Amino acid sequence: MKKKRIIGIFILVAVILFFIGTVTYEDAENAQKVEDNKTIVAVTIPTEADFVKKVGGDKVDVVVMVPPGADPHTYEPTPRQLQKAGQADMYAEVGSGIEFEIGWMDKIKGLNSNMLVVNCSKDIELMKSTDPDEGNNDPHVWNSPRNAKIMVQNIYEGLLEVDPKNKDYYTKNRDAYLKELDLLDENITETLADDRGMNIMVYHPSWGYFCRDYGLNQISVEKEGKEPTSQNIAQLVALAKQDDVKVIFVSPQFSNASASVIASQIGGQVVSVDTIPENYLENMYRVSNIFAETLKEDKKG
Repeated sequence: MKKKRIIGIFILVAVILFFIGTVTYEDAENAQKVEDNKTIVAVTIPTEADFVKKVGGDKVDVVVMVPPGADPHTYEPTPRQLQKAGQADMYAEVGSGIEFEIGWMDKIKGLNSNMLVVNCSKDIELMKSTDPDEGNNDPHVWNSPRNAKIMVQNIYEGLLEVDPKNKDYYTKNRDAYLKELDLLDENITETLADDRGMNIMVYHPSWGYFCRDYGLNQISVEKEGKEPTSQNIAQLVALAKQDDVKVIFVSPQFSNASASVIASQIGGQVVSVDTIPENYLENMYRVSNIFAETLKEDKKG
């Protein structure tokens, strides 16, 4: 009888300890959920994710629809990505006619009627596109630091709308990042000051806004969204020789086969520059320096 009583006490103690442990775990889990209660922001490309993180800091979680290295002209989101986008408080669309958004934004908006959709290209003067698949406008607005500042401001205003209680935090982050973009703009202006009117040859016409802002001319290997014909290649080779162009710029998202053919015929080289960077500042400093060095060599040639 005594033995049974002892066993009963042990069982009772075990049950009590289990109950206490369960409550403690649930409390801790709930506390963690409160602590991790961040604003979910979906974006189309990695560059926008960088902008959102610079403003939103540790108050946001970012969902990227077109992952690094993928082509936004052809990429299709996975069911998991669509599910995450449907849970977002805010979607920061590029808004300039990028092909992914032409094909998918209506579906994404339909997943969550309460999601705030921010057009990051609002107040940007859009250029005409040379690629019929991209609609009427050149979508590559982010490849201009001056445009990037406008995009950051639009993202900031969106965050204030969905999360007004953190206004001071977002304002401080925005102001700091805009100063860095101002310095970038000033640096590129100075770096390319002697190169105005020069040509750069690229595979895909992603640098139109950059060239407009800093006085360069963009020559595209790709013609209306298609690989160049042999006749096009011959014309590009002649143009490159005429202008002493020695470098053709490609990006990880596109094929460089045609660019390599042209480079071999002009005695030049193919250089990869990321047109949809994850780290915007670092990439744009690198790209502007590469452009400047290349144009300097072209002048010597």
